[in-house]
Amino acid sequence: MIEITENAAKHIRRMLAKRQQGETGLRVGIKAGGCSGYEYTFRWEAVPKPNDAVFESPDGAKVYVDPRSLRLLDGTVLDYDTSLLSKGFLLNNPNAKGTCGCGVSFSA
Repeated sequence: MIEITENAAKHIRRMLAKRQQGETGLRVGIKAGGCSGYEYTFRWEAVPKPNDAVFESPDGAKVYVDPRSLRLLDGTVLDYDTSLLSKGFLLNNPNAKGTCGCGVSFSA
């Protein structure tokens, strides 16, 4: 399961409305790479793939996750940082055993 915070849900809905390209949700995934072994990936999607897990916030923001990525993302909280120093999605992943100094990659 992926929990979507209110901040993340607001940003997903805002970006989908702004883009107006027929996308319906945010794909969150994992790929091999980075200095710790795995990197998070984000992209906008029109529809989920047949085997995707679909997570929806109470106000309708959707996140799509492929089965392979879900093994390492299960239990994660997706948030959105709106501080002055940085903006972007944040993942509080209980499966991450360590992260790199830049915060982009993690080990499991």
